Amino acid sequence: MFGLFRKKPDSSKPAPQMADINGIPLAEGDFVESLRYDLGKCRLLKTDKGFVYESLENGRQVSWLQMIDASTDQQKVKKLLPQNGH
Repeated sequence: MFGLFRKKPDSSKPAPQMADINGIPLAEGDFVESLRYDLGKCRLLKTDKGFVYESLENGRQVSWLQMIDASTDQQKVKKLLPQNGH
């Protein structure tokens, strides 16, 4: 009886995108600054379980799904762009 009142999945909502908080696209190997979980600077890696952010400071890994901002559907990270000449 309780199964009758379950909310059906909303297929009209687009899937979360791999983009930083500013909308800049992210790809495997990119370096980012995490805005959650005190990870600091991280690298985006693909593992057998999917994409993860791996902290360069402590090695901790967090799934990209945990970094999704509910209001924007973008990642709570800032992409670190390479510096000119460095």
